[in-house]
Amino acid sequence: MNKIIESIQDHRSIRNFKSDDIDDKALEAIVKSAQAMPNSINGQQTSIILIKDQETRKKIAEIAGGQVWIEQAPVFMLFVADFYKTNLAAEKNGLEQKIHESVESTLVGAVDVGLNMGAAILAAESLGLGIVPIGGIRKDPKAMIELLDMPEFTYPVAGLAIGHPVDKSKKKPRMPLGTFLHKEKYHKEGLKEAMDAYDEKMEKYLVEVGREKEGNWSKQTSNVYQYVYFPNVHPTMKEQGFTNDK
Repeated sequence: MNKIIESIQDHRSIRNFKSDDIDDKALEAIVKSAQAMPNSINGQQTSIILIKDQETRKKIAEIAGGQVWIEQAPVFMLFVADFYKTNLAAEKNGLEQKIHESVESTLVGAVDVGLNMGAAILAAESLGLGIVPIGGIRKDPKAMIELLDMPEFTYPVAGLAIGHPVDKSKKKPRMPLGTFLHKEKYHKEGLKEAMDAYDEKMEKYLVEVGREKEGNWSKQTSNVYQYVYFPNVHPTMKEQGFTNDK
């Protein structure tokens, strides 16, 4: 394997950062790597809001449910589905944008943000930095939108805390590759048995990292997925113009 693949497969989330700043050239390289990723129809309907101000990061940490590592890390990036830019293009050409009213726009925005964030993660980790993705910015999306003056047709999809790690956290095991890779068609056989084996592995991992109360993968996941854990997403998407009715 080459160094890029080794770096990717050695990923682990970091939640304990030093206070050291990140070099501006490193940040520029991370952002340019994110922007270089493919996007639907070259619409470039995503943006990054880069936040270094400590008070703003503190507020974001509170909005995300008290995630202190957001405040601790010197840099926070918010990844935005941005159909405000594309709407400006429509206005310039005397056309009316409709895509933001469809489920397709939500999928496009989320997929393209994922591509951007993935590249940002790989770039940051290749530079020896640590990261942790933040989905909690959708816990109170209205607060995020107001805090960062986000216009209509934009939506905060996910965040990324970036900094110099205090230590290298223990690598979390993944499910067997056969539960992820399905050759030629989706294969249901063997999934339950693979999950059982993975639950046993996760139980040991959670004990090692002091999180044994979570139980295992299936218990933790089903406890979260038995309800809509960020119920404010749907109404705030409508408020931003993403009606999702087409």
